[in-house]
Amino acid sequence: MDVSAVIAQQASDQAAKYKSITIEKDIPLEPDVGLLTITDPNPIDPALYSTDLEVHLQSLARDGVQSLFTHIFALPTQSSIHGPLAVLPKPTTKLPRTKSLPKPKPPTKWEIFAKAKGISHTNKDKKVWNEEKQEWSNRWGKDGKNKEFEQQWIHEVPQNAPHDFDPVLEARNKRKERMAKNKTAQDRNAAYALAGDHPQASRKEQVERKLARTKVSTASMGQFDRPLEGDKPPKGIKRKFAPAEDTQDERDKSLAMIAKLDGRPVPKKVRTDPDSRKNGKKTADVLNVRKAIKHASKGGGSLTLAKATEQKERGVRPKAISKTQRKAQKGRR
Repeated sequence: MDVSAVIAQQASDQAAKYKSITIEKDIPLEPDVGLLTITDPNPIDPALYSTDLEVHLQSLARDGVQSLFTHIFALPTQSSIHGPLAVLPKPTTKLPRTKSLPKPKPPTKWEIFAKAKGISHTNKDKKVWNEEKQEWSNRWGKDGKNKEFEQQWIHEVPQNAPHDFDPVLEARNKRKERMAKNKTAQDRNAAYALAGDHPQASRKEQVERKLARTKVSTASMGQFDRPLEGDKPPKGIKRKFAPAEDTQDERDKSLAMIAKLDGRPVPKKVRTDPDSRKNGKKTADVLNVRKAIKHASKGGGSLTLAKATEQKERGVRPKAISKTQRKAQKGRR
């Protein structure tokens, strides 16, 4: 009995059921094990795609997953409580971000000092062991270790303490002072980090600016003052010249000056009609009766103007009035 045909059939069935773990394609697959992704750059076969879409997609997915697992099993592993874990490398595919990367926080004064001196920083634990209660307690916050002096049942009172001395209140005030001092230091560090330079440099600039201002505050504007040793000459303000190419700015300035010279002088105060104020309108064509009478009577007033008008109607020539008589008439009125 020839069993070669049966063995060949079983081998072909087994090969169809258990495919090879080595994926060979015209264009090699592009793995990115850091992101656990496989990219297949091969073009899709239109005949297989149109014949049986589901089987074709399952074949492509199987090849990609098999290639990914092959690369994962080739990575180094480390032991854990859950078994061996593969150490993934860094991703090679750059993915777009909706937001920009967060900027690193600027170092504080203490961090710069510690780095220069080689001091290693260790974070304090939030829990500390309480020997009296034999339990873990908070370092800060509710029932914190920093409040143990306030919460103890007996306190030592100094001999020179006043009669209304409260040790609990005194301990609480000291703790609040430490908190305020720490908050001030934090604000100073934040301002130092935002400034980007040392605060002493900015204070030095302020002192130099004030010193330069005081040098020109003398009667001679600092011309005859004796210079100090090592004093640098102050930097003057550079003159700004108009551009020689563009004459539009110069033309505008000249036209504005001509308009000022050619324009009529604007009165400082314009009299308005009382009736026009009620209507919400202002009119400048209102006769100033007082000034008109003073001008017509040549400073004599309304009585002098009335007498002159009456004499003119009668045909009598008005007499000339001297300045002394005019002043006397004003005094009588």
